[in-house]
Amino acid sequence: MEPTSSAYPVRFTFDPPEHVARWRPLVSWLLAIPHFVILYFVQILAEVCVFIGWFAILFTGKLPAGLARFPVMLIRYQTRVMTYSMFLQEEYPPFEFPSDGTDMGDYPRMRVDMEPELTDRNRVTTFFRPLLLIPHVVAIVFLGIAAAFVLLIAWFAVLITGRWPDGLRDFLLGYFRWATRLNGYALLLTDEYPPFSME
Repeated sequence: MEPTSSAYPVRFTFDPPEHVARWRPLVSWLLAIPHFVILYFVQILAEVCVFIGWFAILFTGKLPAGLARFPVMLIRYQTRVMTYSMFLQEEYPPFEFPSDGTDMGDYPRMRVDMEPELTDRNRVTTFFRPLLLIPHVVAIVFLGIAAAFVLLIAWFAVLITGRWPDGLRDFLLGYFRWATRLNGYALLLTDEYPPFSME
């Protein structure tokens, strides 16, 4: 699998395939529509849990384990759907919603492991979390624009050759790593500020 920083509590790893069927760029997004519908509802549930969890941390300094489950589920499921819809892999994502911190490895090629902090939470950084996210949000917006161009170029490359160019794929996976860590921080799974890094 592609290496990632093992120190941060939210980790994304991916084992890229050698080839991708040339027709995948044409239909992967279409085949993922049922997952996008489910993802919408999972996101709503996760946002409700984060809202309640924000108050729980402020008043008790703890994040109840039950409230951490939906954000974990959202990040993992969202990453599975996005890697498939962006034709990085051919294996169709399962309609499963694992919410354990450790990825059980039931979806080939990718893992999203998380270590939610449940106790001894920092109430100050939790209160100011929206402000602390601003630098990362600005960076991820610019990276997202670049990732859109990368995806467009890769669309033609995979359509013609059946392979992702290594540099383009590595950039997109770096974007996913950054976004996954940022999501973990934004969804209150950790107080550790994410690094400004695509590694």
